[in-house]
Amino acid sequence: MRLTRFSDYALRLLIYVASRPDQRTTIADAAEAYGISRNHLMKVANRLSQAGLLKPSRGRTGGLALGRPAAAISLGDVLRATEPDFALVGCMAGEGCAAAEFCRLPQAFDVALAAFLEAADRQCLADFLLPPEFDRQLTPT
Repeated sequence: MRLTRFSDYALRLLIYVASRPDQRTTIADAAEAYGISRNHLMKVANRLSQAGLLKPSRGRTGGLALGRPAAAISLGDVLRATEPDFALVGCMAGEGCAAAEFCRLPQAFDVALAAFLEAADRQCLADFLLPPEFDRQLTPT
């Protein structure tokens, strides 16, 4: 299984924001810190905001804050909000297969995916916060 770059960027952005609980984070700061396109990160932030994981605010003192405490945002929450689908094989995505009537692979992958998401739900954003000394390296000057 491989997650999309979109999910990777979402996790990075959430970690970046959560590492600064007393300040707003701008897309520009996070994009510069991680070397990610601002436009792409804007799309990520929009999706996370729609899912309630980020809270944006506009204006001179605007930026991004977490939509709820880091301990209340599970890795599973992020993945469900950012992964377009979890079709691990073509037939799970509706692609035709000559053996579909007899094949048990989709059921096996459904069980594996459920276990994966269950494990992801046990991890929260707070588990992944950067130590302050490393975080200072990411802060743009």
